[in-house]
Amino acid sequence: MPKESEQGERRVALVPDTAKMLVAAGLEVSVEAGAGASAFITDDLYEKAGARVASRAGTMLHDADAVLKVQAPRESEISLLKKGAVLISFLQPATQADTVRSLATHGITAFSLELLPRISRAQSMDALSSQASASGYKAVLMAADRIGKLFPMMMTAAGTVAPTRVLVMGAGVAGLQAIATARRLGAVVSAYDVRPAVKEEVQSLGATFIELPLETQEGEGGYAKEQSEEFLRKQRELIGEHVARSDVVITTAAVPGRRAPLLVTADMVKGMRPGSVIVDLAADTGGNVELTQAGKDVDVGGVTIIGTRNVPSTMPLTTSQLYARNVANLLLHLVKNGVIALDMQDDITKGACVTYGGEIVNERAKQMVATT
Repeated sequence: MPKESEQGERRVALVPDTAKMLVAAGLEVSVEAGAGASAFITDDLYEKAGARVASRAGTMLHDADAVLKVQAPRESEISLLKKGAVLISFLQPATQADTVRSLATHGITAFSLELLPRISRAQSMDALSSQASASGYKAVLMAADRIGKLFPMMMTAAGTVAPTRVLVMGAGVAGLQAIATARRLGAVVSAYDVRPAVKEEVQSLGATFIELPLETQEGEGGYAKEQSEEFLRKQRELIGEHVARSDVVITTAAVPGRRAPLLVTADMVKGMRPGSVIVDLAADTGGNVELTQAGKDVDVGGVTIIGTRNVPSTMPLTTSQLYARNVANLLLHLVKNGVIALDMQDDITKGACVTYGGEIVNERAKQMVATT
């Protein structure tokens, strides 16, 4: 595991606990010196777990049969990898087409955690879900920190304080965690999702499910499918009044490898009361809110839009522990008797593999790269 080269990335792909797992499976584990510092993990903790701490990344990468990362590697890192080496990281073919092409050219077998198939056997490897859960939790804390009122209802000698009204848009992993966290803080929570099937989950957390007169948009495996612009236009028209009544809006809609759908227009933002807060968890991929600026907080008539990038990285200790376990489980799935033995007929291996044998082998990745 080398240091992460992406600016602002504090997570790591290997923690001492998962290093122990890999060593116990018969693998030799090397970590670049200082790689875990941003996640509060010292070199000596890796050494105690059985890993070797390498002072230089170059030799370590050149000798590695498998490289574990959070963000996709830069060209300078790819050129150091030996032909046939396995890479496991987040890798978005639609936005990182040049990286995907370079990995294929160098003969690297790259696995993208975004493309991991949504099947029960792969749940322990599902990094998108583990990181989304942390994001949903943190989104509520960011909103609570910025809004000018308390979340719970309070009855005091000076009068009753009304609770904060929170609207969560998207009831996937991040959305459900946001609902649960906002409820724990005492807010009155409502939620909307294009899939009516999640209504019971929303209600089980104590939130009100908003039902709009729109056709269902449930895709394979119970996940939301990508919506047409006409559907999104109708959705925005109907959801506007709910946005205007809310003190906090948290948007969580994302499509792996594609631009995030637009859910909240500029007019909706302007219709909210001054002092309200929007947290856009899709800021990294274009934003669910029309006025979001990735990496910035924007004030629109007294309404704050929080566009924090890479929210999981703001909690690097916990998110690294979760992510590292996902990565270790995928790597061990690829290992037999201490060596990498790829079964390209296996659903998990085939589904998550982007490049293999000098070619882009994932059909979804091929399509995304071809249009970039």
